Amino acid sequence: MKFNELGLNESVLEAIDHMGFENATPIQEQAIPFILNNSDLLACAQTGTGKTAAFILPILHKITGKEDTSINTLILVPTRELAIQIEQEIQGLSYFVSVGSIAIYGGGDGQKWDGQKAALVEGTDIIVATPGKLLSHMMQGYVDFSQLEHLVLDEADKMLDMGFAEDIERIIKYLPAKRQTLLFSATMPPKIKNLAQKIQVNPHEIALSISKPAAGVAQRVHLCFDEQKNALLKHILELRADYTSIIIFTSQKSKVGDIVFYLKRNGFKNTEGVSSSLEQDQREEVLRGFRSKRTRILVATDVMSRGIDIKEINLVINYDAPRDAEDYVHRIGRTARANTKGEAYTLINPKDMPKLARIERLIEMDIERMPMPEAYGVAPEWQVSSKPKSNGKGKKPFYKKKKTNN
Repeated sequence: MKFNELGLNESVLEAIDHMGFENATPIQEQAIPFILNNSDLLACAQTGTGKTAAFILPILHKITGKEDTSINTLILVPTRELAIQIEQEIQGLSYFVSVGSIAIYGGGDGQKWDGQKAALVEGTDIIVATPGKLLSHMMQGYVDFSQLEHLVLDEADKMLDMGFAEDIERIIKYLPAKRQTLLFSATMPPKIKNLAQKIQVNPHEIALSISKPAAGVAQRVHLCFDEQKNALLKHILELRADYTSIIIFTSQKSKVGDIVFYLKRNGFKNTEGVSSSLEQDQREEVLRGFRSKRTRILVATDVMSRGIDIKEINLVINYDAPRDAEDYVHRIGRTARANTKGEAYTLINPKDMPKLARIERLIEMDIERMPMPEAYGVAPEWQVSSKPKSNGKGKKPFYKKKKTNN
């Protein structure tokens, strides 16, 4: 379906056209009409499906021509990176619509706090915020939500995983009871359903491709020992010298610097790392370099996996398996966005084999195993069998390890 068939006004359509979009994604096609109709919405859609525009576009439509500066929309997100990303997308989409917005997040200096306070005191149409930092401002008594019409919780599952449930409930107590509440989540565990029951009224539910990677991602895995990972990483990168945008994910921020050092020492000079160890202005500068292609390879932690919205990322490499299977989907969701193609490699050591099994159960497919290059020695290999559980409704994997040359 084309955007001009969804009932959006001319100003919003002009902004969409300016950004080069024509056809709506499935989540946009399904969500936008219900949001325009002021229905509460509970939507489950994976990373890279266009869900941010699915709620921004109809909200921009509804507040086009708004004359006052009262806070109309609050968007709560789990990380500062996602807050920045969404606020930038609002700025891009509101190019032809007179709408003000600001991102509220921690990690800045006193000057940034003062700028956030000024925007909250004077009022702005859309606030994108992390719960903790927004509460810090709210406790000062100058935030007025009395005119708020829209509440959006984006990446709601991640916010609950990060322990923001209590902060969210405290914030909602300050909001008008009569409002439209939109809840977007990449997964739909019972805790999300429970949250929806507390804060929404008869929500319409949409579920698209729950926890499945985009079809355009070619997924592969290398079974290896830890001491083989760096050589494998170098091998994969050398075979893709024409790739201009690559992300390497690691589960430990302590590894970021080590990986960057190794790659730079081995000829990959345009490599930078980003993690919570950096100050916010440093993190933003690294991401600017990656977006502009000045930095070819970005090494990042999981905190970045839901906060990077950069087009045309060619390759994602998981230096190690993520803690949760759902995070695997978010990591590799950085590539093959908007119906493009991409590659994802995962390096799996013996202790991470159970994580690989959980990932494959979640995405309902076997990931292609790649042979170990002969020069790098013997690789671990597992035979994975399964026995049915007593209720006969599922399978529980067990592992038998053996060493062999691939």
